[in-house]
Amino acid sequence: MEKLFDAAVAQLARYIQFGEDGRQLLVKADEAADELLESEFESYTSRRYNEKIPEVLSKHGLMGVTISRRYGGAGAGALLQALVMERLGQTGMGVVTFTDVHEFLGSLTLQDWGSDWLKGQHLPLAASGKEILAYALTEPEAGSDPASMSTSYERKADGRYVIRGSKYLISNGSVATHMIVFARSKDTGLITSFFIDTKSQGFNVEMRLTEKPGLFTSDTALLSFDGVEVGKEDILGEEGKGLHVAYSALLNGRIGIASGCIGVMEDCLNQVIERVKSRIQHGKEIGKHQLVQKHIAAIASNLESSRWLVYDAAMKKEVYDMNRQDRELREQADRASAIAKYVASRCAFDTSDRALQLFGGFGYNTLSPVTKHFLDTRVARIYEGTDEIMELKIASSILGKDFEAYR
Repeated sequence: MEKLFDAAVAQLARYIQFGEDGRQLLVKADEAADELLESEFESYTSRRYNEKIPEVLSKHGLMGVTISRRYGGAGAGALLQALVMERLGQTGMGVVTFTDVHEFLGSLTLQDWGSDWLKGQHLPLAASGKEILAYALTEPEAGSDPASMSTSYERKADGRYVIRGSKYLISNGSVATHMIVFARSKDTGLITSFFIDTKSQGFNVEMRLTEKPGLFTSDTALLSFDGVEVGKEDILGEEGKGLHVAYSALLNGRIGIASGCIGVMEDCLNQVIERVKSRIQHGKEIGKHQLVQKHIAAIASNLESSRWLVYDAAMKKEVYDMNRQDRELREQADRASAIAKYVASRCAFDTSDRALQLFGGFGYNTLSPVTKHFLDTRVARIYEGTDEIMELKIASSILGKDFEAYR
């Protein structure tokens, strides 16, 4: 394993017993991350989705890390899930985004809210990699305010539902076999969450969004739903309670993204250590220059301050998962995940910026691993909750619901 990650796991192991299964899961994550490096580099330089991601993750049994053993998954707790994402994050945010959407937003949400029939049908296939999941919440005019979505559904006389509308900036959107889709009832105005098959008539990938400033190896798409039919058995949770499903999914996803950001910072630090010890300028290694050491200190501080916030959020989530009826535990986990995501994403962007600075002109091209991180981490401050939304969530969780800036 990479030295920084290995040291963090060893430090955690002083307080937490992972067990043999947990240790083996981390070995698999290490092997998968190493195997993905070549295809990530090739895909990134050609600016295309890395088709090897699901293949390699499946090979190492990592498509079902969040899924219960009952359905063929690893059954990992929230902390182990975070550590897997941390190691994968060293390859870049493209792998993190695919995995976060399939595992944290897709599989976990289906496991938490799906019927026994839905879970039995799809979780084993998701765990094996035979199904790829996506999460379709964002729309062209509904980003940070999902309650304003315009995608709609209506109930037919035979009891089935018909969905019409569009979803935008959907990760895994054009490669997913199934996805969780949110739509508003034309009758009640309430939002419901549906699990759909992307082979359904009326589902279309309108465009693969390739003109991104980064995150090239992650698939992003504009989708349309032109009369997609689903049954009552395809509803996640209760009809009209879709926002509950959406917000619980984002709690999971924020821990996933924050964990990936830790891995990015670890890779940046590994890269710059090697760089500043070998690059000679003004008669000595640049690591001996004081202003260079200032950047190293900032990177190390970013990493360590973020790391423990992420672990804290994961452990709070793990406690909540064992006491799902405890509202106070849920609120603690929700606030911790927002803080972790807010801090880790900002620190990852700052870290990659500093790493690029230390690489100098050599780093200012997309062949440079630190520049890849610089371009990719910018989106981590936007998706699954912008910086500004995280600030509002954190503040209102402290001040109370009467002080919520939006309802």
